[in-house]
Amino acid sequence: MERLQKVIANYGYTSRRKAEELILKGLVKINGEITKELGTKVSPSDLIEVEGNIIENTEKVYFLLNKPRGVITSVTDDKNRKTVVDLIKTDKRIYPVGRLDYETTGALILTNDGDLANMLMHPKNQIDKIYVAKVKGLIGKKELIKLATGVYVDGIKTSRGKSRILKYDKKTDTSIVELTIHEGKNHQVKKMFEAIGYNILKLKRESIAFLTVTNIKSGEYIELKPKDIKRLYNETK
Repeated sequence: MERLQKVIANYGYTSRRKAEELILKGLVKINGEITKELGTKVSPSDLIEVEGNIIENTEKVYFLLNKPRGVITSVTDDKNRKTVVDLIKTDKRIYPVGRLDYETTGALILTNDGDLANMLMHPKNQIDKIYVAKVKGLIGKKELIKLATGVYVDGIKTSRGKSRILKYDKKTDTSIVELTIHEGKNHQVKKMFEAIGYNILKLKRESIAFLTVTNIKSGEYIELKPKDIKRLYNETK
């Protein structure tokens, strides 16, 4: 017997967090009966329906996308804008692990493995994410230290990370800054730079854990290999 939301995630329908939302909205049935209890446990013989779809175990797939600018990090969009799922050719129901803003580019994992998605997103596992930001002005050493040691975002201090200047262009008065963090709060990187007095002009996530998009063109993706999946699971232990 396992918790309902975990089973839904394991079957690849959606993430565990999203599964909890669907349960609370009354969009999940067990053997024909609606349940809104998050603690409900089910067995392999139970028939589970989510949003009218009968779910069953399916082959797990894993993709690393170099997200382009102007694409929504979502499964669907009510404004009919292109989503990251639209860029992946697969017959499996996949979803993004975490999110990147509309204008932010770079590394994004998409999968139907709810367990891995949940572990990668959980703050306790401290999965490094490396961002490269272009900002106006020259960032001083004091500001870099603040980024690395933590700044207050929405009243909460960010965890320790790493930061360094990759380049300063005197002609355009812009800095290219690399920032390594393991959190993923909404608009976090943008707000961190705003906290030290700088606005981001461009932002790209270069890597997640050991996975990098250096050799993947914008808008393209690769399917991750079994050794990559094993390593990702090991990184979350």
